Amino acid sequence: MKATAIAPSNIAFVKYWGKKDEILRLPLHGSISMTLSNLLTTTTVEFSSDFKKDQVTLLTSEVRAGLRQDHTSEVSADRVIKHLDRIKKMANINLKAKVVSNNNFPIGTGLSSSASGFAALTLAATKAAGLNLSERELSIVARQGAGSACRSIPGGFVEWLDGNTSESSYAKQIFPPNHWKIADVVAIVSEGKKEVPTSIGQKTAQTSPFMKLRLSRMKGKNRKVKELIKNRDFKGLGELTEQEALELHTIMLTQYPPLIYWTPGTLKIMKLTSHWRKEGLPVYFTINTGQDIHLIVEQKNVSKLKSKLKQIKEVKNIIVNFPGEGTRLSKTHLF
Repeated sequence: MKATAIAPSNIAFVKYWGKKDEILRLPLHGSISMTLSNLLTTTTVEFSSDFKKDQVTLLTSEVRAGLRQDHTSEVSADRVIKHLDRIKKMANINLKAKVVSNNNFPIGTGLSSSASGFAALTLAATKAAGLNLSERELSIVARQGAGSACRSIPGGFVEWLDGNTSESSYAKQIFPPNHWKIADVVAIVSEGKKEVPTSIGQKTAQTSPFMKLRLSRMKGKNRKVKELIKNRDFKGLGELTEQEALELHTIMLTQYPPLIYWTPGTLKIMKLTSHWRKEGLPVYFTINTGQDIHLIVEQKNVSKLKSKLKQIKEVKNIIVNFPGEGTRLSKTHLF
């Protein structure tokens, strides 16, 4: 009873912030994202009567290099085990599991590692438990582990529906990966983990005095983004995406306690983006709940953007993503 899954992270054009149900992780509003081709989590899950307890190992670059032991914290391990228990209950099994997971990008820096992590865990664990779930069912289960994980199940351009029940809150593809030749270029400005995890920060989202106004605008914003993607309106999507990121961080800055994720490197690239546009390079930034920054650009301009980023001392690494495929099984196991 072993299975391995590869899951992508995703970048939201319209962000997810705030929950109407903490246990089921039902969002306060819908959101729209693009599945990323090169921010990936690979997870192997095995259920066996030989295991006396659930084991969770996260292979970071430091672990792989032999510089330290397993980097999994007790909090994240408990969250994984809770998700395993959810799946074991669905499959009506009572076996312990071994989980080994590997990320090809930094965790806890605003690159949605929980999205790819719980999407990979969901597919691998359900398969290992003998379940054959549909994409919609996988999205519903993944959402209960980490909200944005539901958006990492489908490929291409994805909408997370704003449902009031667990069955009606799931993500679906709205356009395939080949619909539009755009790219998400990630600038890694810090590999240190953020102090406040997203799941904790979201709990006080509604203390911001601007949250009510934000919620009143979200349905219209989602409709607009779908229209822009459909029409491949790069300028329109870029402008809306950049403003949406700033609006999200306005909420976080004004909730209590406030969340300040940006670093000097984040701010430097934010400010340079408008200068690059004036120089003739159409590029727009977006930022999740962290310090690393996503730059949305047309694929034909990726090389030009990379050349700009390589000149910035704060940029430690550059990861280029195109619209990618969703979570899938792999025959290559991690153990």
